[in-house]
Amino acid sequence: VASCGGGDKTPPRNMENACSILQERKHFKRAFRATQRKWGVPINVQMAVLYQESKFVSNARTPNKYVLGVLPMGRQSSAYGYAQALDATWDHYRNSTGNRSAKRTNIRDATDFMGWYMNQTKERNGVALSDARGQYLAYHEGHTGYNRGTYKNKSWLLRVADQVDDRSRRYRHQLEKCTRLR
Repeated sequence: VASCGGGDKTPPRNMENACSILQERKHFKRAFRATQRKWGVPINVQMAVLYQESKFVSNARTPNKYVLGVLPMGRQSSAYGYAQALDATWDHYRNSTGNRSAKRTNIRDATDFMGWYMNQTKERNGVALSDARGQYLAYHEGHTGYNRGTYKNKSWLLRVADQVDDRSRRYRHQLEKCTRLR
């Protein structure tokens, strides 16, 4: 099942090393390459955003909300899967691309979604596909929120975006030296 892209319910063993991730999860490499070819999003950017969103876990969900700290009241949002796509955004992606059977738990579909979304970010917000920090901020805040600058008053989010950017750079350097990726 994992080779089909739907069974990674635990993170890779060494998430600090891009080459190790791709060696362990060969279907990731195929998905990242396909998205890079189709949408132009560098593999290191895809990997850094996926790390931040789901730690490469296919069925990742947001935490539950609680009333009085005890009673569960549902999830913080509808974000789900590798890319933590919200229900409405995922539906928009499936309708826009004609990929009606896409699943958020499938790495190929999740990376294709990210490529589609990041290209919209490039068109609407002028953020380069190689700009992991800017792409992550727009990914998190949405295109309208990014345009409004809603992230500017969220110091925690700016720190996370810097971490995504740092990870993207590390992954890029590792991938440049990784002979198995070729």
